[in-house]
Amino acid sequence: MSMNPGSHGRISLSGIDVDLLELNEAVATISSRARAASGTPLGVVSVNLDHVHHFGPGQRWHGTLDGKDFLYLLDGAPLVAQTARKTGRIWPRLAGSDIINPLLDDAERHGVRVGFLGGTTETHEQLKATLARARPDLAVSGWWAPERSAISDPDRSIALAEDIRAANTQLLLVGLGKPRQELWMARYGHLTGAGALLGFGAAVDFLAGRVARAPQWVSKHGLEWAWRLSKEPVRMGRRYLVDGPVAYLAVRRDRPAVRPAALETDLPSTVPDLKTPLTPGVFSGPDKHVAVTVLVVTYNNDRDITRLVSTLRAETYDQTIRVVVVDNSPSNGTLMALEAHKDITSLSTGGNLGYAGGINVAATKAGSTDTLLILNPDLAVERGAIKTMLARLYESKACAVVPRLQDDDGSTYHSLRREPTLGRHLGDAAFGSHVPSRPSWLSETDADAESYQHPHRVDWATGAAILVRADTAASVGPWDEKYFLYSEETDYCRRLRQLGGSIWFEPQAIMRHSRGGSGSSAKLTALLEVNKVRYAARHHSKPYAIAVRAIRAAGAVARIWQPGQRRAAAALMGLEDWSLLPQCVPAASRPTATADGFPSGSVIIPAHDEASVIARTLAPLATLAASGVLEVIVACNGCTDATAEIARSFPGVKVLDLSAPSKVAALNAADAAATRWPRLYLDADIEVTAEAVGELFDAMGVTGPLAARPEYRYETTDADFWVRAYYRARNRIPQLHNHLWGAGAYALTEAGHGRFDQFPAVTGDDAFVDSLFSAAEKSVIPTTPAVVRTPTTAGSLLLTLNRIYRGNRELSGNLKAESTLRPLLASVRGPRSGVDALVYGSFAVIGKLRSMQASHALKGWERDNSSRV
Repeated sequence: MSMNPGSHGRISLSGIDVDLLELNEAVATISSRARAASGTPLGVVSVNLDHVHHFGPGQRWHGTLDGKDFLYLLDGAPLVAQTARKTGRIWPRLAGSDIINPLLDDAERHGVRVGFLGGTTETHEQLKATLARARPDLAVSGWWAPERSAISDPDRSIALAEDIRAANTQLLLVGLGKPRQELWMARYGHLTGAGALLGFGAAVDFLAGRVARAPQWVSKHGLEWAWRLSKEPVRMGRRYLVDGPVAYLAVRRDRPAVRPAALETDLPSTVPDLKTPLTPGVFSGPDKHVAVTVLVVTYNNDRDITRLVSTLRAETYDQTIRVVVVDNSPSNGTLMALEAHKDITSLSTGGNLGYAGGINVAATKAGSTDTLLILNPDLAVERGAIKTMLARLYESKACAVVPRLQDDDGSTYHSLRREPTLGRHLGDAAFGSHVPSRPSWLSETDADAESYQHPHRVDWATGAAILVRADTAASVGPWDEKYFLYSEETDYCRRLRQLGGSIWFEPQAIMRHSRGGSGSSAKLTALLEVNKVRYAARHHSKPYAIAVRAIRAAGAVARIWQPGQRRAAAALMGLEDWSLLPQCVPAASRPTATADGFPSGSVIIPAHDEASVIARTLAPLATLAASGVLEVIVACNGCTDATAEIARSFPGVKVLDLSAPSKVAALNAADAAATRWPRLYLDADIEVTAEAVGELFDAMGVTGPLAARPEYRYETTDADFWVRAYYRARNRIPQLHNHLWGAGAYALTEAGHGRFDQFPAVTGDDAFVDSLFSAAEKSVIPTTPAVVRTPTTAGSLLLTLNRIYRGNRELSGNLKAESTLRPLLASVRGPRSGVDALVYGSFAVIGKLRSMQASHALKGWERDNSSRV
């Protein structure tokens, strides 16, 4: 009888697959694969509580065996009992020590060559003697008892696997202990030439007689664990008394495995074919599609950047690469160092936007690309690292991959991190960098050497190097700039995981990191501690954040003799204002946003009680307004807050203060006060850069369109699942991006405005303006995208849709009806996009129905307040 994994029943126990087999079926499946000895080898593992502890959901090695050819045998009384509860029948326990003898019987009958890997040489000598007496006809291919250091070394492991292959091994018994044996089999098993590999850690000891099997009555009552504990209390104590109970509870709760997220199931599992030819030694230009766009943010890195660039050039022999460098430096030394590299896009921010802000600027220059690789400037990329990261990205259907970082002396830097918890804050505050081997629940840093030897999922890693799929990056949104430096990668990776993505560590991709290339100071140490509190406040409750602040403050006080910790203690204890710590220094102006040659025009901003957002909107335009180059008018109407006062604090900004709350009246009053053309009508909560305004006005010259708007992107960071799904689906419908509405910003030339005298009393002024122009008369100008903050809750989104659909009905005589059903259905490419489309359709139907029940009369201002924070 011959079987293959998948031709029998399989269930999930506590998130781990288990194959349902009788003993004879398991033996036949394994033996037939061993004799075949061709193609992908079959790995065989015992699924017991120890396996649940290492490979269950939330554990370090969860998912590392996915996609491999493994047979998962039911082992351990608790799992046998749980399987019976789920299936309604009792399945046999197939422990390695029970199945090994029938397998050796079959190997002896068919002349299968058996190898033994793992254990000590003394155990092997005992086993040789035992087999010589009990199985004289068994063909043994070899005995391998490598040191643990050999198993953890890739080169020595490959040599070991090749030695096993040279011995013509067909059935390999791997006794390295969990999880080491499973990880070694998954990574090197295909190199051994064996048809089947058995991950039976204790079987070698039992076969050799080094450890006595429990009596039958002990095993029958599920007490074999107690027997083994009594025989080897030191070696088995942690496994059975610490880790075992937790795994047992997980099995009894039997929470199903988190199914592959839609974000992952939609992703390709192979590296895409090259869309453009390789250009060895040369980086691709901005108009080419590339496999990787490298984003680098610099700050006084003129001594580091050329080393990084030279190592990146070597990587262009494997894939197409574009490089974008954004410089936050106060001097131009870094940009001067890049002048010789004409194939690199480099620009200055004009200020210091921090790491997150710099990444966001660089991302706008990424162009058409499959992935974004964010690198620190003080890195050196080892040859082939990017190719290896890409392979891991697609093989594991990951959304992001981080490499192994080495210090300049070749030692591995502990770059892997766990999600911050109160326990980990306590452990880090108490021990700092000491006692790195402390339990994982007491340390945010993963210092376990084994974690850096095998690929696996991680919560997050230091932001020095991270490869992200471009489509995932678009869904996650920009990096959060309020962190300036530190914790921004923690936040970004958390949002990526919340989106349903996974982050993988790839140890074979190596980068050397000089660390601290941009310098350090007591202020930066204090900022690191403060940002941990900011992160806790961003993602947890207020009491939780207060607890984190108290813990971090206590840790800083305990190290008060260190200048950085002294500064941190003062900030955390409220003795120093956090605004005195390093923070974003915005650019004075964008490259095109200068008095020299900036196009003439006006920006009109109607505002009703917009004190929370008006400064954010005016800040990018402030320099041009103060110099008189740009006419900026804020039309306050019916304001009961400080909107007008805040707007007047910006030199050069003209403020109108109307008594009645009416957007239409505000637009018409501002039109009457404005003196320049073209005019950009900008909602008060929309962020648009001065550069984008300049690009927009330039495009609307003498031969340009009568009406236009800038590009925009939705900011959904603070939105709930339903809102994010709605806007993801909306982004996939091309026809919704060809109109003037939707961006909260549109512009008219003088001739274009001549199509109407004044703005009429309608709900949707942008839809009204859009209806006046043909496709040839209006345009979407490619600019730095305006930031449109979406509603944050399903309820607030419905209110917004109610207003939009009511406004569309008001203009029904002017608007051309366009059904989005067909393009919505065409946008579905997998489960995730299908769910998004369903959410979008549901909101659309409910919004339209509710809008029909609402009054058509305008009632002053209507807007979404959930995003105005």
